[in-house]
Amino acid sequence: MSTPAIGSSPTRIDGPAKLRGVAPYAMEHPQREPLYGCVIQSTIIRGRVREIDTSAAEQIHGVLTVLTHHNAPRLAVDDDKELFILQNDEIAFRGQALGVAIATSLEVATEAAARVLVTYDERPAEVTFSADSADLYTPAEIDGGSPADTSIGDVDAALDLAPIAIDQTYTTAMVHNNPMEPHATIAHWTDGALVLFDSTQGPHVVRSTIGPLFGMDPEQVRVIAPFVGGGFGSKGQPHVNIVLAAMAAKLADGRPVKLPLTRQQLYSLAGYRTPTIQRIRLGAHRDGTLTAIAHDVVEQVSEVKEFAEQTAIASRVMYAAANRSTSHRLAARNVPVSSWMRAPGHCPGMYAGETAIDELAVALGMDPIALRVHNEPEVDPESGRPFSSRGLVECLRTGADRFGWADRDPAPRSRREGRWLIGSGVAAATYPAGLSAGNVARVRRVGDRYEVAIDAMDIGTGTWTSLGQIAADALGVEQHRIELRIGDSDLPKGTVAGGSTGMASWGSAVVAAARAFRERYGQEPADGAEVTVEAPENPARDVFSTHAFGAHFVEVRVHTDTAEIRVPRVVSVFGVGRIINPRMARSQFIGAVTMGLSMALLESSEFDPRVGAVVNHDLAGYHIPVNADIGEIDVSWIDEHDPHLNPMGSKGIGEIGIVGSAAAVGNAVYHATGVRVRHVPIHLEDLLGAL
Repeated sequence: MSTPAIGSSPTRIDGPAKLRGVAPYAMEHPQREPLYGCVIQSTIIRGRVREIDTSAAEQIHGVLTVLTHHNAPRLAVDDDKELFILQNDEIAFRGQALGVAIATSLEVATEAAARVLVTYDERPAEVTFSADSADLYTPAEIDGGSPADTSIGDVDAALDLAPIAIDQTYTTAMVHNNPMEPHATIAHWTDGALVLFDSTQGPHVVRSTIGPLFGMDPEQVRVIAPFVGGGFGSKGQPHVNIVLAAMAAKLADGRPVKLPLTRQQLYSLAGYRTPTIQRIRLGAHRDGTLTAIAHDVVEQVSEVKEFAEQTAIASRVMYAAANRSTSHRLAARNVPVSSWMRAPGHCPGMYAGETAIDELAVALGMDPIALRVHNEPEVDPESGRPFSSRGLVECLRTGADRFGWADRDPAPRSRREGRWLIGSGVAAATYPAGLSAGNVARVRRVGDRYEVAIDAMDIGTGTWTSLGQIAADALGVEQHRIELRIGDSDLPKGTVAGGSTGMASWGSAVVAAARAFRERYGQEPADGAEVTVEAPENPARDVFSTHAFGAHFVEVRVHTDTAEIRVPRVVSVFGVGRIINPRMARSQFIGAVTMGLSMALLESSEFDPRVGAVVNHDLAGYHIPVNADIGEIDVSWIDEHDPHLNPMGSKGIGEIGIVGSAAAVGNAVYHATGVRVRHVPIHLEDLLGAL
């Protein structure tokens, strides 16, 4: 009888290879006589290319050619305008790709790109928006396929009758994903087929997108990505760099082309979280019972491609109220294309929602935990479905005990140590416990081991280890007998590592394949015995509302002379079903909470409307936390059993930690100083005048 692997904490199987530097990332896969590409970008916001002179670049020794719209391969489909690149001379935003210099080294390619001379015909551009912009429109749907607007009851009438009401506007900054490994691709055409070594969160997604773009069957494209240095959503969908690499390789006389994006190029070519303007209105009886919730969002999208971030969606599930509405309005502008960033929609939306709940608690003179518990819904407030599990109240109460909330004086500026004002804040968290359909796994007996294959991805989250734990338990063997194969589109189909769906989706397929294998071959299968199975549908998904929940407690210190803000202590508790690997779960939670603190106090992509570009487009100017900025982060989880989710009983954990954590910081800053800041990041100048 094997020892259960799920629930144990083995160290990362891929750790030694990464530590020794032998785990190949996208640019590091050995190639024979590779060429290199450097992207040429627009320096105007909107217009057309009048002329692109590549002669000086092509005279440099080592330059093969320069890819432009004049010699670019013609693409077969134009359903994704972001990827339909170099097909004409139009420019829709500053930083748009205009070509690629192709040379024998990256240094030569970079120099060649700098020598390409582009002249333009400029046109008027629009790069800013406001809540009252005249051209706001309603999208057909928001990301994920949900309706843009919802309405139950009569919110306006309920607000008019409410004894206590909150009506405030909150804003979040444009922020960029900044994975440790920038986007990079090696492209190689051989015998009419395309091989891509890519830094991606989903090889099958890349294959199914790039193949039709070049008039090919997806099966003619192979995408290999065994190791990826982070993504945070920015590598969940193909961006233009992959298309450019494949185009460049078409001109490379059969040689592979390595095309990395620089850190600066990520800020215009690889997605970002859109800035938001959010108006939240809450109505309540004096006992704290919510009678109305309204969450109205305005955000920008690119004129090139719409990405309607689902910013108000969390307000549809968090609290009970008879009257409720949400809306999303978009402003299409001459800006780069926005995309997924860790916890899209929920992260900015819960910042606003949980700040508003704190404001309501202050207006009521009520403890903010008690207010949340008082408005706990019995069923999903909008769908009416029962929750498969909902551990929010237990997370709040457990976190309050761990944090020492009972000792808190609710009055602002009530605690002080020398020149430091000390405050504490709380906020809730939620994220869907999703499951992606179509995952397929293969189990094969190879000697004394079991090869388990699925095109799953490890983007630094620990899939190489935790998926092997699931396989070991499903087959009833020790984990060292599992040979896992992932990160290759030639393997059975795996869906994207995103939306906190990866482990639940891949694991469901692995369990299904393992069960089918044992049913067919028993406990002593012959060498070479093999089964390939698609994960079955889960009918419980149509019956229950499935979500993860959590609670953040934050202590801040604000210096009365300088307004310096420090966060010495965070306590976060989550209800996320069964934990596969506690060691890696803790790492995911801490990382996401850290990103939430960064959102609250540091991160902002400073967009200059005069030039239409982010000006702090590197890690020298784009501020993220360093070790000295982060104090104690105490993460834990409740014991939550949920049999309706998947065979493991697990929920995704990669994103929920960033949801609500910025609001907890802002609420703590208010408690420390008495100053309510309704935007992030919070700056020193927001507090200096009041201190």
